[in-house]
Amino acid sequence: MGHTNLANIVDLQKNTANIRNICIVAHVDHGKTTLADSLIASNGIISNRLAGKLRYMDSREDEQIRGITMKSSSISLHFNTDNQEYLINMIDSPGHVDFSSEVSTAVRVCDGAVVVVDVVEGVCPQTQAVLRQAWLENISPVLVINKIDRLIIELKLTPFEAYIHLQKILEQVNAVTGSLFTSKVLEERAEMDVTPDPSSDSKTSGQIYDWSAGLEETDDSHLYFAPEQGNVVFGSAIDGWGFRIEQFVQMYSEKVGIKAEVLLKTLWGDYYLNTKAKKIMKGAQSKGKKPLFVQLVLENIWSLYEAVVVRSCQLLQQKSALGDKEKINKIVNSLGLSILPRDSRHTDPRVHLNAICTQWLPISQAVLSMVCHKLPSPLDITEERVEKLMCVRSRRFDSLPAQTQVLKQAFLECKSDETAPVIVFICKMFAVDPKGIPQNKPRPLTQEEIAQRREQARKRLAEKLANQGQQSGENAEISATNSRGGSTRDIQVPSQMEQAGLNVYQQESEQRDHFIAFARVYSGTIRRGQKLFVLGPKYDPSEALAKLPENYSPDDEVLIPHLSCCTVEDLYLLMGKELEEVQEVPVGNVLGIGGLEDHVLKSATLSTSPLCPPFTPLNVEATPIVRVAVEPKHPSEMPQLVRGMKLLNQADPCVEVLVQETGEHVLITAGEVHLQRCLDDLRERFAKIEISSSAPIVPFRETIIRPPKVDMVNEDMGTQQKVAVIHQKKEDQSKYPEGVSVDSDGLVTLNTPNKLSTISVRAMPLPESVTQLLEENSDLIRAMELFNLSVKEGREAQEINLTTLEAIKTFKQKLEENFVGRKWRNAVNQISSFGPRRYGPNILLNGLKNYDRPSVWQCLDKNSRDSGAYRDFDNSIISGFQLATLSGPICEEPLMGVCFILEKWDMSNKVRQFVQSSTEEQASKPEVQQEITAKENSLTDLKPILEITKQQNGRTESSQTPAKSSDDGKYNSEMVLTDCYGPFSGQLIATMKEACRFAFQAKPQRLMAAMYTCEIMATAEVLGRVYAVLSKRAGRVLQEEMKEGTEMFIIKAVLPVAESFGFADEIRKRTSGQASPQLVFSHWEVIPSDPYWVPTTEEEYLHFGEKADTVNQAHKYMNTVRKRKGLYVEEKIVEHAEKQRTLSKNK
Repeated sequence: MGHTNLANIVDLQKNTANIRNICIVAHVDHGKTTLADSLIASNGIISNRLAGKLRYMDSREDEQIRGITMKSSSISLHFNTDNQEYLINMIDSPGHVDFSSEVSTAVRVCDGAVVVVDVVEGVCPQTQAVLRQAWLENISPVLVINKIDRLIIELKLTPFEAYIHLQKILEQVNAVTGSLFTSKVLEERAEMDVTPDPSSDSKTSGQIYDWSAGLEETDDSHLYFAPEQGNVVFGSAIDGWGFRIEQFVQMYSEKVGIKAEVLLKTLWGDYYLNTKAKKIMKGAQSKGKKPLFVQLVLENIWSLYEAVVVRSCQLLQQKSALGDKEKINKIVNSLGLSILPRDSRHTDPRVHLNAICTQWLPISQAVLSMVCHKLPSPLDITEERVEKLMCVRSRRFDSLPAQTQVLKQAFLECKSDETAPVIVFICKMFAVDPKGIPQNKPRPLTQEEIAQRREQARKRLAEKLANQGQQSGENAEISATNSRGGSTRDIQVPSQMEQAGLNVYQQESEQRDHFIAFARVYSGTIRRGQKLFVLGPKYDPSEALAKLPENYSPDDEVLIPHLSCCTVEDLYLLMGKELEEVQEVPVGNVLGIGGLEDHVLKSATLSTSPLCPPFTPLNVEATPIVRVAVEPKHPSEMPQLVRGMKLLNQADPCVEVLVQETGEHVLITAGEVHLQRCLDDLRERFAKIEISSSAPIVPFRETIIRPPKVDMVNEDMGTQQKVAVIHQKKEDQSKYPEGVSVDSDGLVTLNTPNKLSTISVRAMPLPESVTQLLEENSDLIRAMELFNLSVKEGREAQEINLTTLEAIKTFKQKLEENFVGRKWRNAVNQISSFGPRRYGPNILLNGLKNYDRPSVWQCLDKNSRDSGAYRDFDNSIISGFQLATLSGPICEEPLMGVCFILEKWDMSNKVRQFVQSSTEEQASKPEVQQEITAKENSLTDLKPILEITKQQNGRTESSQTPAKSSDDGKYNSEMVLTDCYGPFSGQLIATMKEACRFAFQAKPQRLMAAMYTCEIMATAEVLGRVYAVLSKRAGRVLQEEMKEGTEMFIIKAVLPVAESFGFADEIRKRTSGQASPQLVFSHWEVIPSDPYWVPTTEEEYLHFGEKADTVNQAHKYMNTVRKRKGLYVEEKIVEHAEKQRTLSKNK
């Protein structure tokens, strides 16, 4: 197929039914970019001989050096089949786990996915991740089983063994799809059971719940990959061949004399050909016959490889090599192919093989025809996917405004006429070199421009000759001017300065990176110069409906939060690393939009209607976990660094940028490779300065555990140990400051500085299952907190999705099931708050008998509760708990898995009288009541309000010397609100925070480390070296299994994130590149050693010595974090200060 020009692609964009938006997804090194090269070569953009070597879609230098894709990039291809012309917008996505956010952006704008699987490695962790992402976005996948040449050359399998292996690979992929389908059906079934039909209650009350009924009723045959359905391609992208079984069906149906329909159903499966009866029979394996797929397909491919590659490598057998040439010529002639002499005489047999295979079974033909016939067009978008895209933050579709729900039809119709609203989703922003912008590229001159420039050159030459003739007269004028004290330089200098300034401005504009929005049009047609609304991720269309007039347009002034207007400056067709300018892009196409860097940070929705909701946020698999602090080498370049970090944050969908309280500028990335890429981009593209980065900042968590039953030498704690521990606790008690009392059970009692309130708090470790539940359901907790906040502020509570309500009920039920034991009785209903940030894995329990505070489960139980005198101070207690859980006492890291119980909270009569008086005044003054409610009942805010109220009542009291009021005998508010210790609410916050910290320290403290799940594929020869590297870095092997049919072992292990830096490089060096790890963040794990441990028993003294100077991993981590944060570290800098003597004599 020849090179497709821009005009042809622009015409194809208008036919929405023949557009296919696809992305190629796979595990790292499974052959995505090589396959993309083969598809690009079919359009004549690159040569067939360079396919797989050029890696056209990897346009970055570091991508070419590392050999992996780091960013998703798009290209538009033209394909003809069945007398139809198709436009295929193909996106090549990364396979490395560090860049899985790029996969999320690619999947969102596509309708189908091409899943590539290495036939030797099979289903890997990232394969499962990309299948899950495709499932969550409701897009259809097709399968390419790649690298079949490895079965022939590396594993040396027979055709029948390869057939068995291919069957197992298909089963593995379908097992992943089946598990996703099962979970979806069970969720839908659970939703249906939430609202049962009342008429059927009497009939079904005695029946047993059958969980499998939904699975049996639902048809799932179209979901799985099956060669007979045409959604599987077998091939080798590096050798340029691939096929669907339809190609062999057409080839053999006439030769064998069997109908094509019958052969299509039986070519893959346990069928064989009975040559005598000329019938296809079932039961090939039981009867010892060759299956049809082996006999008609695989044996032909094996014989071709045997003739071209395997035998030609055996240089010693010259005669057989000559015979192979004859066999090759026979194969080529029988297939009707024409091979160039240059290819047939090439010293590399793979070049000869590639020349034969690309003509016989071109992989581009097989994959693109499968894409056109099996993947949907933009017109086939489902209602379920549209509703999922339009419903943000757990809202249900029915709760959206009616005008917003009407837009659903625009998604389904995919119209591009003038009446259709324009809806565009931007999934990411990416930076482009200014030289790559079409406007900045030098273009070829036309004949008219060449003639015009020739004429200008002639004029300049004539003027030059004329000026030479007038030179003597000009010299006389110059001398006369100089005699008067003037100079011609006075006239020239200003013009030169202006020209220099103009040149500097042009250079800066040329050097500045341009940002292009990677987007897709879901409705209407977007045009250059068009004005559109920019809808941020937090935009609420119902709020706009209440405030905006009916005929509101982007030209009017915008006063709605998260809503702005923009003008579309440039539209681009994405062609890999090249950009082509277009004037308009109709519905269903992928495009680039220029000029939006000031309006869009990472993702946004563009629309002509302000009633359009923002799209659902992207589903990101990788969690940013690795942090580094960066600073410029020259402090004067700090503004460039700040600007560069802002640009990096905009250009990368996964990176996070923040400035810590210490003033450090921190980058948060998904892994080591991602971190290196971000630092390189910061140095070379965005900041363009020399920067220095700290060692990676690994986050930790702090927790408490139950008192251990064995000591550090695994001896049971006897009486001696218990006495020692009690003695140690008494010593610790003396370390507590004055006014803090800690009893033997760990109950901490603390007074506020003004002695008007007393708080008693106890800390307990949460069960592991509860901590895990809190982590998994953080989104649900956040939705509950938003609802509770709206109720507290008196605003109209946001309606919560029925599915979300059911999920919250299930979450509460699971919590009740996991809180087992007498001490956790009624704990779920006593939860006052989650922390930190109100949705973390720690809880605060209300253990007060005389205080029934508002429940966190208000979305389930709408009854409001009056909490009396404690109500006004409740927020201070919650804030103190939030601060305590945000930074723990070990090394100021967040807490995890800790439960704080507020067991006692006494307030003096002065506080109660003040609260009572303020409550009466609130009731008597409605306007004051409204103002107090708006300020969330904060006592600090009550001060000016009450002063105004008293002044209105004619009371004159001194604000500096608190005294009793002469009118009613009540204490002045100043006595409670402000004294030498500050506002009372602030004192409560500080006291609660300190009480929680001391309660935490009264229990056995531990650090929690972030853990990676590590999966390594290695051969038996290097297995010992892999184990050595893992044990050196405190890794723990969980599972080791041999991959069936291969010599590869799969090792599954866990590795601390703190020990993972340089792990991949070290394991490659130690194994000579034969093993490569895949690291994915998994969980948090308690480090068993106590960071403050000192030997206390006789056995520990004998084992560790008096100094106990062996390596304590938790102590080492704690000191590292404390040093980085500038906290006090208890360590000896110099242990022996005596001067050392040298053995050599002074000479």
